[in-house]
Amino acid sequence: MGAQPFSQVDAFTDKPFGGNPAAVCLLPAARDASWMQLVAREMNLAETAFLVARGAEFDLRWFTPSTEVDLCGHATIASAHVLWESGQLPASVTARFQTRSGVLSARRDDDWIWLDFPSKPLTTVEPPAGLSAALGTPVRYAGSNDLGYLLVEVDSERVVRELRPDLGRIAMLPARGVVVTSRGSTAGRDFVSRFFAPAMGVPEDPVTGSSHCSLAPFWAERLGRAELSGYQASERGGEVRVRMAGDRVHIGGQAVTVLSGTLHVE
Repeated sequence: MGAQPFSQVDAFTDKPFGGNPAAVCLLPAARDASWMQLVAREMNLAETAFLVARGAEFDLRWFTPSTEVDLCGHATIASAHVLWESGQLPASVTARFQTRSGVLSARRDDDWIWLDFPSKPLTTVEPPAGLSAALGTPVRYAGSNDLGYLLVEVDSERVVRELRPDLGRIAMLPARGVVVTSRGSTAGRDFVSRFFAPAMGVPEDPVTGSSHCSLAPFWAERLGRAELSGYQASERGGEVRVRMAGDRVHIGGQAVTVLSGTLHVE
């Protein structure tokens, strides 16, 4: 039996048991996708990240319990946090990752970690049949991005917080995930959101970095500002800061390690 260390990190929070948990495995060498998928299923978190050093950079892949994904924010914050906390990288050095979405980076700014991610502008679409019924509320706007996400604007922050969607119906929609958002009504929060992806094995994601690649340009255009503060209003909840930078989005969050252990694997 081999021993594979791993860490579990809560991202987009500064307190344990908040934000979004991700498992991070620093691998000594690349492993095949089927093995990584089995590990992610065993971890049973929204995402498990796998890192392999490649010179001064790291190969990074993300898996839900059921599938590999092209982009994940919270597990990237968790990965950078582990690299700095473990001493794999000095705290002053920007973490650079080779991923299915190109080169991504993360840097520290005091207690915050800032991701440099691609912007994912929306294409306005007709709301799919059954969308309002699945959400249980009228839809003000619907748009899609190239990640396969459907972004839906609803009437208010209260509506977002009180949503009790039919996840079976959500899974049948022509989308990998559904982002529900509204303008914020709480002081200091420009917008709120929630994210549902039962088709990817994630009924509700606590805090979703990748959805903010579309939320940032969506709300920046409507509110007329390039820097915004968001809150993902899941049960765990999480604070997300965003800054537009041309065709990139800088996504800010905090992180805390809550668990370290060893996988006993072949």
